[in-house]
Amino acid sequence: MNGSPELSPAFQLVGALQAVHDRLEGALEPVGLSLAKFGVLARLVAAGEPLPLGTLAERCACVRSNITQLVDRLEADKLVLRAPDPRDRRSTRAELTAEGRRLYEEGRCALEATEQKLFAGLLEHEQEELVRLLKSLRRVP
Repeated sequence: MNGSPELSPAFQLVGALQAVHDRLEGALEPVGLSLAKFGVLARLVAAGEPLPLGTLAERCACVRSNITQLVDRLEADKLVLRAPDPRDRRSTRAELTAEGRRLYEEGRCALEATEQKLFAGLLEHEQEELVRLLKSLRRVP
């Protein structure tokens, strides 16, 4: 460490991550989405079919109660519907609506444009190195 915690690599990383998070949230704001809502829509788009809320919670790496609240908000916004699971009567599935798919696409485009701006100052090999370093940090026990 460099004597000051604010100058440590960990503090620099946290600061950079917060700045990136804020920029991504800001990009989604005009679309009417948050990163959390976008993440749920993205998992449903990737699945290509309605998902049980438990499965959706696993894929979003969050607890079931958080998914329930997110799906409540997405349903209120008419971006998803709740539907009974035909394979398990005790389970409820989240199903993407046409409006949900449309906003997902709008959000995806906004995030891609923001990502391009974020990394415009890095050369291609620097971007690749950044990804490599971030992946190695995720593997640290």
